[in-house]
Amino acid sequence: MSSDGSASGAHVVAVCGSLRGESYTRRALERALDGTRAAGGTGAVLDLREYELPTFDPDVDRQGDGDALTRRIREADAILLGTPMYHGSYSGVLKNALDYCGFDEFEGKTVGLLAVAGGGFPVTALEHLRSVCRALDAWVIPHQAALPNVSRRFDGGDITDEKLDDRVRVLGRRAVEYANIEPDPHTFEADENVGADGR
Repeated sequence: MSSDGSASGAHVVAVCGSLRGESYTRRALERALDGTRAAGGTGAVLDLREYELPTFDPDVDRQGDGDALTRRIREADAILLGTPMYHGSYSGVLKNALDYCGFDEFEGKTVGLLAVAGGGFPVTALEHLRSVCRALDAWVIPHQAALPNVSRRFDGGDITDEKLDDRVRVLGRRAVEYANIEPDPHTFEADENVGADGR
């Protein structure tokens, strides 16, 4: 712990829920990790393009790169989940990746949320992700980052709106500051959620 109580040295994994080569989600997560590093942590984008993840089937063991994916998430001190907004929610590729995970990866873990949208604010995508994380008994950072009209927000890898850029970097900083927060007691949702093992 640093003198201000933050978890200096915390490792943050940012899961990118977009497969696009020129993904705005990935760029935004990279910028959030700049905030992580400025706060004394380390960070890496977990690029789902690099993993073979068939549609999750709980009756099949060791599918594709599922073990490699869950190991990286489990070993992180905090997680950022980033997604484009698809049809008012988060992406199917992120949903499939989360289906490979469970309490071992998320219980008591600090999670930050980021979403981008081609149009208006991607609020529902963030709300849906927050519900999933609560069901997994994660501790979700109250601060979140939403990037509307995202194609107009970037110049290369830089976010052109200073206030929005600051909001994204603060998300990465909060992931470090709260990486070792004391977990809350189990939620009702967590007690009711048996996860993939029970389906």
